[in-house]
Amino acid sequence: MITLYDNAFSPFARKVRLVLEHKQLAFEAIDGLAAAGHARLAEVNPRIEVPVLVDAETTVVNSPHIVAYLEHRYPARPIYPADPAERAAALRWERLADTLIDAITHDASNGGFGFPGGSMPRGLLDAAREDMAVIYADLERALRSRDFLCGELSIAELALFPQLTATRFLDIGFDGSTHPRLLAWYKRLRALDVCRADLERTQAFLAAAQSEGGLHRPPRIVWRGDRIEWLLARGFHEWFFEEIRQGRVAWPRC
Repeated sequence: MITLYDNAFSPFARKVRLVLEHKQLAFEAIDGLAAAGHARLAEVNPRIEVPVLVDAETTVVNSPHIVAYLEHRYPARPIYPADPAERAAALRWERLADTLIDAITHDASNGGFGFPGGSMPRGLLDAAREDMAVIYADLERALRSRDFLCGELSIAELALFPQLTATRFLDIGFDGSTHPRLLAWYKRLRALDVCRADLERTQAFLAAAQSEGGLHRPPRIVWRGDRIEWLLARGFHEWFFEEIRQGRVAWPRC
């Protein structure tokens, strides 16, 4: 039996779960960031990060590595295109989702917008919208006369979908009037069983959090390279340094 340590609010964990469900693989899911699953997660990943996949004697961390393992170990219902050029394009979209888009959504959220009472630095939300606008334009061009980014449903969609749902929550989402192909593509994805189930899980997670008083900003936020890089590149270093000085920044374990 495959065991997935995930969390309904982690776009990386959601990506892996989408792949598992697309491939119709049976698995046990454990919320590694919930109190009940925290100790078990620490046993398989000392960094205490999700997702982690355990398949018999094999443990895989880091979402793109998990996806690559699943594609090799369980090749049925592939999520990497057969054509080499299309596969390379799909992997580029996955990397964009995992790096720049994640950095923008993470920083916009943890900069204050996603958590009531947060202190977002002036201009951060505008910077997020500007950089996402470039990505939306690239997606619009890539979807010209295509239903899917790489000719067929692939890891490109399964990596981008969780991140783009976050942009809509954070008010940095795309405008369907100026990106009609992107909107049609997004609606097409939402109609898929695996994506619909993903949204339902995330909405249930948010509803449960709301019943307990809403989302709360943790006292210390874990930051990693891509998220810090975008913040500094956009000129918000003073705000970030103050977060460090105030003890509100945590670093991943090595």
